[in-house]
Amino acid sequence: MGSTKFGNFDEFCRDTTLPVCNLLSPTDNQRGPWQGCELRGVPLSGDRHLGNLGSIILCGIAVVVTILLLLRSERKRAAVGRREMQAFLLGYLLVSICEIFSVGDFPLDSKVRLAFSAIHIGAIAATTWILFLNGIVGYQLMDDGTPLSLGLLFGSALLFLIGVGYIALDTGFSFTGYWNSSYDLPNRSIALYVLYLLIPLLWIVLFFVLETVLVLRVLGETRPMMYLVGAAVAFAAGQVFDFVVSPYICNGTSGAIDGALFETLFTLVSVVLVWIFWSSITEDDWPMDTSTPYP
Repeated sequence: MGSTKFGNFDEFCRDTTLPVCNLLSPTDNQRGPWQGCELRGVPLSGDRHLGNLGSIILCGIAVVVTILLLLRSERKRAAVGRREMQAFLLGYLLVSICEIFSVGDFPLDSKVRLAFSAIHIGAIAATTWILFLNGIVGYQLMDDGTPLSLGLLFGSALLFLIGVGYIALDTGFSFTGYWNSSYDLPNRSIALYVLYLLIPLLWIVLFFVLETVLVLRVLGETRPMMYLVGAAVAFAAGQVFDFVVSPYICNGTSGAIDGALFETLFTLVSVVLVWIFWSSITEDDWPMDTSTPYP
């Protein structure tokens, strides 16, 4: 793949703010040899600055909203997949907390920023995996909320968190030196490219496909699709702002903000709509025999 851009992060880091860029930067932050628009943010004393303040505030709002959704979920004791949905919300809560310190440009010690960035990447991999498993839960292949079901869910998610998180940590801290070549332009890291960008996207797409089939074919409903489609559109909009529109926003605001702010906003909207979608399809009894797995 030497002649392709597959696995390269230099253009992504040039155009937007990503946690992986902290791991690949020689200064352990968003500033590197990418020659893109640099976020200036709010100036502080000692030639320091606070960048991506909008993303920091939105992440704080996301934390509060997620806690409220967790509490609301607890009240739906008879809902199918309640614990699994709460597991997804816990994953998103961890992502939002880490994003405050990885995408938000605090004047932190570099090792602290690298640690939050690595956990952020691992949490994205684990949380999207949990979302995919939520898409399977509705088919009742296994009783939801049981120790076996939750054990498999949390156990597999933990493997993603630790496995992907370790690769990210080793890349940033160079424990073994195996990933050191990713420090040089074009900052190629096949492992992180697949585990941080491609696999999570696959889990998200599969979730939407599974839920669409469940609602339209199994439940025979259409109303919940408004929330599911809305969640998909919001998520896609966030990615467009982050990976496509971001450099235009940064240059247009003289480095005040970039697309990461809108990605955070639209991801929050998407998560809320996913929860509303789940709530809407668990309000009433399932119009099928849930004791028999759907073929």
